[in-house]
Amino acid sequence: MKVAVTGAFSYSGKYITRRLLERGEEVITLTGHPNRPDPFNGEVKSYPMDFEDGTGLVNSLNGVETFYNTYWVRFDRGENTQPRAVENTRILVQAAVEAGVQRIVHISITNPSPNSHLSYFWGKAANEQIVIESGLSYAILRPTVLFGTEDILINNIAWLLRRFPFFAIPGDGSYRLQPVFVDDMANLAVSVGYAQGNILWDAVGPDIFTFEEIVRLIGHTLGLNRSLLHVPPRLA
Repeated sequence: MKVAVTGAFSYSGKYITRRLLERGEEVITLTGHPNRPDPFNGEVKSYPMDFEDGTGLVNSLNGVETFYNTYWVRFDRGENTQPRAVENTRILVQAAVEAGVQRIVHISITNPSPNSHLSYFWGKAANEQIVIESGLSYAILRPTVLFGTEDILINNIAWLLRRFPFFAIPGDGSYRLQPVFVDDMANLAVSVGYAQGNILWDAVGPDIFTFEEIVRLIGHTLGLNRSLLHVPPRLA
């Protein structure tokens, strides 16, 4: 079948796309970064993810049966904010509805909440509500920390540990993480794309760590014994 993936040339979208191509599906991508290297050698046709051109998004999604949405904003930068990301998600989902898409697989985050004081988490909750209220058949996956070759958090921790004699732990470091390997999450995303009925699933790995344990594990793996300093979260 014909499927669409946002960000097929990026991180999680790339792994989802690879799994879909292995199944023989026709994959297109919507991307806001058309100049990124294409890891699929032209197998995936690229269309612009222009949120100001709703008609263009609908035309790009015509004939698509399942839409895998990995679009997100990691942190606010200029006009690229969490509230803007919510409105952009609304535009994307509405375009999918108008194009006749039958099912949407939406990548969210664990513990989203409309009452969170963190814009990232209430924004993710708002995005989920948009998907749920769209009328489309849906599967919403809630991963925690994704790890893999291209991940941000784990690689940034490793970078800091390599270059500084200490590491600043925000707060007491006892808050917990349940990391999941990005390709495992992609495999699950593709599987629920073929499933029936609406699904809301915590896509987490089998191991639970505190943040401090994660930092110590990365340091041990790198062969580095760094001092860990507990500092106020804002300072960190």
